Amino acid sequence: MTSTGEEGAVPSAGALEEQRRIRQAKADALRAAGVDPYPSRFDRTATAGELHGRFGDLGPQTETDVSVRVAGRVLLARRMGKLIFLTVQDDSGTVQLFVSRADLGEGPFDAVADLDLGDWVGAEGTVMTTKTGELSVRAATVTLLAKAVRPLPDKWRGLSDTDTRFRQRYVDLIVNEEARQTFRVRHRTIAAFRRQLDDEGYVEVETPVLQTEVGGAAARPFVTHHNALDQQMYLRIALELHLKRLVVGGIERVYEIGRVFRNEGISTRHNPEFTMVEVYRALADFDDMIGVAERMICRAALEATGSYTVAHPERAGASIDLTPPWPRRSIVDLVAEYTGRTVSVHDDVADLRRTCDDLGVSYEAWWGPGRLVYAIFDKRVEEHLGHDRPLFATGYPAEVSPLAKPTPGEPENTDRFELFVGGRELANGYSELNDPVRQRAMFEAEVTAAEHGDDEAQRSVDEDYLRALEYGLPPTGGLGIGIDRVAMLLSGSASIREVILFPTLRPEVVD
Repeated sequence: MTSTGEEGAVPSAGALEEQRRIRQAKADALRAAGVDPYPSRFDRTATAGELHGRFGDLGPQTETDVSVRVAGRVLLARRMGKLIFLTVQDDSGTVQLFVSRADLGEGPFDAVADLDLGDWVGAEGTVMTTKTGELSVRAATVTLLAKAVRPLPDKWRGLSDTDTRFRQRYVDLIVNEEARQTFRVRHRTIAAFRRQLDDEGYVEVETPVLQTEVGGAAARPFVTHHNALDQQMYLRIALELHLKRLVVGGIERVYEIGRVFRNEGISTRHNPEFTMVEVYRALADFDDMIGVAERMICRAALEATGSYTVAHPERAGASIDLTPPWPRRSIVDLVAEYTGRTVSVHDDVADLRRTCDDLGVSYEAWWGPGRLVYAIFDKRVEEHLGHDRPLFATGYPAEVSPLAKPTPGEPENTDRFELFVGGRELANGYSELNDPVRQRAMFEAEVTAAEHGDDEAQRSVDEDYLRALEYGLPPTGGLGIGIDRVAMLLSGSASIREVILFPTLRPEVVD
């Protein structure tokens, strides 16, 4: 087994190029000898995980007659005279190959000795354990399946640079078990969401990513152009408006898990493209959707982690208890608790502006009471919420909730909630506004906000959506959950880039 550099050292760019040259020369030599360094197929009969599950109790120095075919990437190699021990990794874990010159013969043994860390190999042999009890496959044959021309990061330092980890996720997944576990948690989370919604009778659908109207959220869209139709189009910023069209059409329980796109900044909590699940249910209200959100996330916690208790992603040593039911508080009560100020959408605008000034909350001159109250909550309260247990904040002003139904008897407020866990918003939902007259007025107010410079406001009235409402949207509850943020919570990740396989990054600078 050839060395890939001094252990513990960080190879220079020149040393890396030399290693690539040497490895490529090995691949070329194999081709010249009639050996394909990238064969088309290998029939594996057992994974590392299956072997450990079946033979994990074997005592030291045990030989079996069980023949298996395994395959994986070479991570470690030790040569001891006429023996080579290879640790190979597949998707389920690692297993050792016990390679003996006596078993393979001189030529094939030398070929194994010439392998490099990172190469993919397949091996056929019998299950055994070594003197130290290490579960192994005693190789009768070892086949190169893919020559790794680039060396892996050295085993001591690993791959710790965050930009490199996210840009070269393929290497991150090879060498960092934590990264692999994070994406297992993400997969289990999405699978649990689907199972819960399917169990409750919801139908999964797909709606357009390219749209002619922007709506369903407050966000700046990505703009593109459709050449054949010669028209401007947008990448969707939400799933909402098409899903509610389907409720109008008679699909009474509907959901979609899909990518949405918002032309906004990048931070530990924001990526320009991310994954949402949106759920709509006829003859339901926001209270019902609070229950749906709670059931979905609780099921995901159990199936992804096995517990309702998860590590706090930003506070070392702290945990969050997800045991349902979760408490609910109005945003004005929360403002009073965390700022000591009593505010209301019924307050005079001048008084609310003074409160904003006192609290250091910026605002625009055209904002009404609802936007001012929400700004105080957004800037001075949200970060404090849900650090011990999840919290549903309720009672959002109509002025910042253009698609939500007003609270009965309180037209300035809506039956809307947001879910906060660990200071992060994970979900948003409400009783859906189904009055086409009021919806038109709210759309027009959004257009006015855009004219005042709000680049996240809806810029036009969606006439087709209003036409759908005129056919009759029954009382409906809606819910949107940010899947990436739930994955962050359940995996203990502090940055959204940890839970997105290929996050958006600045262009790579090549020296």
